[in-house]
Amino acid sequence: MTDQPSAPSSVPAVPAVAILGAGKIGEALLSGLLHAGRTADSLMFTERYAARCGELTEHYGVPAVTTEEAARDADVLVVAVKPQDIEVLIEALATSITPGTLVVSLAAGIPTSLYERSLPTGTPVVRVMPNTALLVGEAMSAISGGAAATDEHLALVEEMLTSVGKVVRVPESQQDAVTALSGSGPAYFFFLVEAMIDAGILLGLPRAVASDLIIQSAVGAALMLRDSGEHPVSLREAVTSPGGTTIAAIRELENHGVRAALLSAIEAAALRSVELGAAHA
Repeated sequence: MTDQPSAPSSVPAVPAVAILGAGKIGEALLSGLLHAGRTADSLMFTERYAARCGELTEHYGVPAVTTEEAARDADVLVVAVKPQDIEVLIEALATSITPGTLVVSLAAGIPTSLYERSLPTGTPVVRVMPNTALLVGEAMSAISGGAAATDEHLALVEEMLTSVGKVVRVPESQQDAVTALSGSGPAYFFFLVEAMIDAGILLGLPRAVASDLIIQSAVGAALMLRDSGEHPVSLREAVTSPGGTTIAAIRELENHGVRAALLSAIEAAALRSVELGAAHA
């Protein structure tokens, strides 16, 4: 760790937030914070491409800054760069960050300890595993605090991420499971929807009709799961009439081991997350 004095753990009532890396995820968070009521002058972002900087500033009214300016002026640094770029960024932050600045890491698989080894002693770090539904304001994000992160820091991160979806707190030891379950989760649903659309085509439906049928069914089913308060088994049983079409389909899914395959797939994703994280441990 760099030998700099640590700062108090408190954060301002309206902290200045810098998003480091304004790609799709960074821009989605920027947009969400603005829609949640934060002012453009309390936000800033970094982006390597000048044309992209100009485009975002024109659209949102938020200034583009350098990494050094963000580290100096922001109360909260949201790291939204790709994992392969993280070590170069941390090196830049280590020499320019204001002690006590909250670091919020959205970089998949990166442990809080990687930041804590290089940044000033006592730097609070919060690790976040969001998913791509952040792009439509319906993310599922799990957050974990590092050694110096307080409940106040976690509450601030929850407030920020609530602007783009739902948030839960988990121990950092559970982040690999979160990555496998909800971080990669949208891909599993997309895969299932893709297969169901193909089934509709196999049965003679035009692709556009099959797509409309399945996508709206998926939206409706998701809302029922979220809003009814009922267990998935109860909702499935309500559709499954004795001797009917649904139970015939469920039998085939069980015969082909779909449930077991899904369990194995998510376990494999968790193990891969462990491997990726170990490279930065």
